Amino acid sequence: MIIMGIDPGLATMGYGIIESRGNKIKALDYGVVTTPADMEFSRRLLHIFNSVEKLIQDYSPQAVVYEELFFNKNVKTALIIGHARGAAVLAGARQSIDLFEYTPLQVKQAVVGYGRADKNQVQSMVKLLLGLREIPKPDDAADALAVAICHLHSHQYGRKLGVSGQDPEVCTK
Repeated sequence: MIIMGIDPGLATMGYGIIESRGNKIKALDYGVVTTPADMEFSRRLLHIFNSVEKLIQDYSPQAVVYEELFFNKNVKTALIIGHARGAAVLAGARQSIDLFEYTPLQVKQAVVGYGRADKNQVQSMVKLLLGLREIPKPDDAADALAVAICHLHSHQYGRKLGVSGQDPEVCTK
C-alpha cells in the first residue's frame, strides 16, 4: 500500500510518500512544495494544486492523508493555510483517491505512542520507523511522513474526507 501524507502550508507544504509491504515500511519520497511570498495568492494555490496532483500521478497512492489544521489564536493565518490545504485536498479529490485527515494529537499518538509528544520525539520515531539515516528535513517533510505513518497504523480512526468515484454530488463527513 502506498500512502501520501500532507502537512499543509502556503509558503511550505510538506509531503511524504511511504510504502507498506507486510510489516515493512519505507519512504519512497519526501520533501516540500514551496511558494514565494511575492507570488500572487491565486498562483500560489495553483502551484500547490499542480504539485500535489503531479505527486499523486507519479506515485499512485491508495490514500492521501492530511493533517487537520489546529489554530487557536490567529484566525487570518488559519484561513490562509486553509486555502492551501483546500488546494491539496482538491488535487486528491480530482484523482478519486480516498482522502483522510488526522489531528496532530492522533498523529503523535500513532507514531510515538503519546499524544503530547514533542516535535523531536516525532521526528526521531519517523527516522526509526522508516529506517532512515537522518531525520527528514525540513520539518514539514518529516511531519508529512508522520501523517502517512499515522494512517498506516490507525486508518480506521481517521476521518474520511470524501469518497472514491466520480460523482461530485456525493460527499461524506
